[in-house]
Amino acid sequence: MTERIETDALEYVPVEAEQESRRSADSSERAYNTIRKLLIEFKLKPDERLNEVQLSRSLGVSRTPIREALNRLASEGFVSLTPNRGFFVRSLSTEGLLDLYELRSIIECAAFRLMCERAEDAQIARLTAYWASVVDGYEQSPPDEILVKDETFHLLIAELSGNPELANQLAAINARIRFIRRIQIEHTHDRKQIVSHSDIVAAAIRRDAERGTALLRDHIEMTVSATQEALKSALLKVYTSADSAARPRRRSIKEG
Repeated sequence: MTERIETDALEYVPVEAEQESRRSADSSERAYNTIRKLLIEFKLKPDERLNEVQLSRSLGVSRTPIREALNRLASEGFVSLTPNRGFFVRSLSTEGLLDLYELRSIIECAAFRLMCERAEDAQIARLTAYWASVVDGYEQSPPDEILVKDETFHLLIAELSGNPELANQLAAINARIRFIRRIQIEHTHDRKQIVSHSDIVAAAIRRDAERGTALLRDHIEMTVSATQEALKSALLKVYTSADSAARPRRRSIKEG
């Protein structure tokens, strides 16, 4: 009898633990999606410190899922974590942006050349198949999906280079510019970038390293220009909205 009771207890505890774990995961996911939306819509100002207690109250969850959500957002580049100070909204400054895009261009062009030299036909076919699987709905996809598809496309080229360090470095750069890229896709994404992806694939199939690297450089330069325009628009929106909120409301004639 004793053994059965102990067995029942051991079976019962994990069910409660599993339910608690599921509730915590749901709260964390809800907090993540809500805070991310606030960031993307500029409801939180650049460089603003994120108050975990205030977020916890406004979202109706404990601080643990808030902290989990903020750590996840920090890993994705949407917020920054300063030791002993907490989490902050990412700056919309373009400082250092050109350096990162220049490094991205160097890495991707090197990766494309190595892919043309080293990759098996079946590996090149992976790139072709991936792009064919996403191109039709690419332009109509939500911004978050476009960002994932775009990063996956470029990372696949880096992986096919046969040099894992190139893929690692590109992934690190993507993490640092993801917030900015998300803004850019939201505001200025156009069909030219879709066409350039298709042209890059065509160059890969021919193993035309010169053409492919030239296309990649143009593609990244186009992204830089679009990003700069998107940032200007975002900053104008943020601070125009802030000025409007701070400006005292004029009384109407009816109000006397």
